[in-house]
Amino acid sequence: MITIALDAMGGDHAPRETVHGAALASTANPVRILLVGDKSAIEEELERHDYPADGIEIVHASETISMEDSPKKAVESKPDASILVAASLVGEGEADALVSAGSTGSVVLSAARTIARISGVKRTAIATVYPTLNEFKRDDHLALMVDVGANVESSAEELMQFAIMGSAYVANVRGVESPKAALLNIGEEETKGSEKMQTAHHLLKEVPSLDFSGNIEGKDILRGVADVIVTEGFVGNIVIKTLEGAAMAASHLGEMAFRARLGWKVGLFFLRKGLKRVREVTDYAEYGGAPLLGFEKMVIIAHGRSSGKAISNAIKLAGKSVRDGVCETMAHQIGEFKLEEGGR
Repeated sequence: MITIALDAMGGDHAPRETVHGAALASTANPVRILLVGDKSAIEEELERHDYPADGIEIVHASETISMEDSPKKAVESKPDASILVAASLVGEGEADALVSAGSTGSVVLSAARTIARISGVKRTAIATVYPTLNEFKRDDHLALMVDVGANVESSAEELMQFAIMGSAYVANVRGVESPKAALLNIGEEETKGSEKMQTAHHLLKEVPSLDFSGNIEGKDILRGVADVIVTEGFVGNIVIKTLEGAAMAASHLGEMAFRARLGWKVGLFFLRKGLKRVREVTDYAEYGGAPLLGFEKMVIIAHGRSSGKAISNAIKLAGKSVRDGVCETMAHQIGEFKLEEGGR
């Protein structure tokens, strides 16, 4: 049985929602969950739920890293923090994957301390899915952006590795055959952008396992012309948070329109099914969390505001990633490219 280490104290609503999510996941999926955190607080929450007796185990951790803590200082000063203990369980082979809704920085640093990176991978990257207009009727209306915040900037070679890992993730987890990868740049021509971006474009064309479609501009991000979009973490983080803000603004404008005029109310009434579908595809709870790519074991970073449903879906995502051998596929493809590159 696949074992998932869950940071029970990570997130805005922990441990209530993390425990709730663990109970949901253990009931619906063949996984064993190690709930890491304050034992008494976890036990109190578990009393509210039904779950299989062999599906959940508590691993006590006496310290917690909050969203307000400096991740670097907290990881150094709190050796028994729940996220560090959970990551250690994965690094030591006691668990197959890590899930946390704690601060992104603390998750990244904890994983880096205890979980081995894939051989040859220079930096890890956070990837996240987002909905597109799917103009070209591709297999999946979602696209994956890598990196969205693990690094401020990355080298051309690192961007190439992000594309390999992102494509392997989309192919295995989302079931997209031969996913198209693109490089986010200021123009479609391969001579556009900085020297680093031009070098990245050249490297991406050389990877046999990639279906690289070239550069993509900001105006095309939502069209759905690519399954995997690669960029530096500074840019990716701004893009994703802008999309989140735009979705919130659109929802707010809809509410204002509903209150403003009777004619608009009638129009929104007939659009209600479509609007419900829009909310569903933009709801982060449906996707569970963002994979932290580059480690030998899967790490899923859930949203800080995660509900029990979101945590359950993050655990489900982690379990599927382990079953499908996603990290192993990434390691194989990166190693394969290194061998081919060395033979030239």
